[in-house]
Amino acid sequence: MNIGSLWQGLMGDKGGAGDRIVPPTGFTAQLTLFSAGAMAFLAVFALALALATGRLADRWSSELAGSVTVRVSAPAADQDALAQAAMTILQTTPGTGTPRLLPPEDVATLLEPWFGPDMPVDALPVPALIDLPVDAGFDTEGLRLRLEAEVPGAVLDDHTEWRRPLVTAANRLRMLGVVSLLLIGAASAAMITLAAKAALAANVQVIRVLRLIGARDLTIATAFVRRFTRRAAMGSAVGTLAGMAGIAILPDTSAAGGFMTGLGFQGWDWLLPLTIPLIAAVVGFAATRWAALNMLEAVR
Repeated sequence: MNIGSLWQGLMGDKGGAGDRIVPPTGFTAQLTLFSAGAMAFLAVFALALALATGRLADRWSSELAGSVTVRVSAPAADQDALAQAAMTILQTTPGTGTPRLLPPEDVATLLEPWFGPDMPVDALPVPALIDLPVDAGFDTEGLRLRLEAEVPGAVLDDHTEWRRPLVTAANRLRMLGVVSLLLIGAASAAMITLAAKAALAANVQVIRVLRLIGARDLTIATAFVRRFTRRAAMGSAVGTLAGMAGIAILPDTSAAGGFMTGLGFQGWDWLLPLTIPLIAAVVGFAATRWAALNMLEAVR
């Protein structure tokens, strides 16, 4: 299979021997068009899922790796002094940015999803929280040991326990999107193969007559390949455009910052779905050629 053969399959003669061998309308034509369109539609969303989860994994990894949190737990009378001692240590630690002691209202906002907006957070023994930006390669273990030695009750959290499962989950979702694309391609090949075999079986008498007048199996197979390759390309083009339209009208959730943020295509990613009709044409070409040659071999 080469590009020239595929182009001939898409743009070959319209009508003529191909129309007499392969029915231009009917069950097989509708089945091929519908299955190619439906699979292309699903492929667009699977591709969007794979790209979005990849961005999500990168964002979670970079955001959580770019800072650490210091938690200072102590009796109320000593907590402010210990928090200031921790701030002094953090300000003189190389490889870090400016530490920020979270005010009580920010801590209350962090606890609101668990306790609700009406919970009197001031009455709870809430530890002091310090957000510390860090550079790549920062010595986390060295700072943890220093805080344990100089500030009793201070605990350094580098978000490893949070980051690892989140990034793992996002990477697995991305792999699921890739596997979905492969399964969609396999299902498309199977449907086109079945449709091609049905068309061949329905025209077995015509095939035998063509053989009697000297037609070769390759000539007969070429007519099927041309017809079904064109149908697969046309159906998948419609399905791809419908899928891209569906992605385009998804609501913008970036303001909420939730899991759905970034689901879709961004920038040059919008060009990737345009390759789906070409891939569908290649799949249709290969599946139909294989089905036609094997079926013709069996029909004698």
